[in-house]
Amino acid sequence: MTRRGQFRGRAVDAGVDAFLGIRYAEPPFGARRFAAPVPVDDAGDCREFGPIAPQSARLPGAPVWRPGDEDVLTLNVWTPSTSDGPWPVLFYVHGGAYTFGSSAQPDYDGTALARAGLVVVTCNYRLGFEGFGHVAGHPDNRGLLDQRAALRWVRDNIEAFGGDPDNVTVGGQSAGAGSALFLAAWEPVRRVIAHSVPNRVYTPGFARRVAEWIDTATPGSAVASADALAAAQRTGPLGYDPVLFGPVADALPPLAPDVDALLCHTDVEYALFDAVGTFRPPADLREFGREWGIPDHVVAAYEHFEDAPVRLAGDFVFAEPTTRIAEAHGRAFLARFTRPPAWHTADVPFSFGNLDGAGQEEGFSLIGGPAGDDERALSRRMLRAWVDFCTTGDPGWTGVRHWGDEVAARREPWRGVDLSAPVDHPVQPVS
Repeated sequence: MTRRGQFRGRAVDAGVDAFLGIRYAEPPFGARRFAAPVPVDDAGDCREFGPIAPQSARLPGAPVWRPGDEDVLTLNVWTPSTSDGPWPVLFYVHGGAYTFGSSAQPDYDGTALARAGLVVVTCNYRLGFEGFGHVAGHPDNRGLLDQRAALRWVRDNIEAFGGDPDNVTVGGQSAGAGSALFLAAWEPVRRVIAHSVPNRVYTPGFARRVAEWIDTATPGSAVASADALAAAQRTGPLGYDPVLFGPVADALPPLAPDVDALLCHTDVEYALFDAVGTFRPPADLREFGREWGIPDHVVAAYEHFEDAPVRLAGDFVFAEPTTRIAEAHGRAFLARFTRPPAWHTADVPFSFGNLDGAGQEEGFSLIGGPAGDDERALSRRMLRAWVDFCTTGDPGWTGVRHWGDEVAARREPWRGVDLSAPVDHPVQPVS
């Protein structure tokens, strides 16, 4: 057992201490349900992850939500135990379509990064309707407000764990990457790591249409009715990928030019959703493009691919938006993750150094199978790049990087295509 002030954590290896399940805000239920988070100054026994936010997902190696679990606004800290620092801080937000996931997933274990010289903080936040649904008289984007409260906790408390409050990097992947952009626009941070940023923000009108079909009586009924509504989306744009929740905003915020930035996307993002069955491939590629607002000439450029819908959707939602954010920033570092299967989230275990916790024991591997020597060498390079970037603003990449003609050809049709419009799709009723 280790002690940092009044926080009681545990040693997870010879060089790293972990403090898990630290409360940063009051439980957001009862009279506080659908309200902004109420910060709390808490301490005590911090050796186990806290309960996760209401959701129906059952993810490999992660806890599940059960009705009655309410103390869901907690965070976790991994810190080097070899000295008092100050160490650079990585505040990392988990992904999951703003609807599922938690900081207790094995992929987000911060031990390897802390061993390499970072203080790593992850947090739980409200998801789905609890975090992003429209409720009259209550704030939108409550999940983002939770993250902001957790980040402020870091600013006020991380020095006790050896972290440098003046050297904080906000990071995330997918929904976590979109969240990181909002946090960097709201709070003073030095750096941003954003992998696979989705071009998904939602209009107030869309949020109101979704809310019409949500049973808000209890957190459990809200989850169940949201699941039923997602399953009912069989026509229109939501018929292919029924993601109903996310930030209500006009657009993703740009990165400030004085904030260091490291961005990445994978080569075939939507291959993951195709593999797990959440993406419903279209029968007609041209019709699919029109419903999603993708011009015909862009669709035509993908028709020769055997997996054309998967590649088109992945580039539209993740790859092209992430690349444009890097280009608009002007001096951002940008990477493409191409190691097969190179699908959405495959890069995360490599960056965290958690290849053995990437779901293999559950029969589905994020990285496509067991890790060998080549995978471990790649993971060491990617983890080191994150540590160096969080420390200095430079991931340490050297030499000429050229992605080749195939990448240029895939990007060329997108030139001049507007990707910034918020989601305002029709919502099919539950029958």
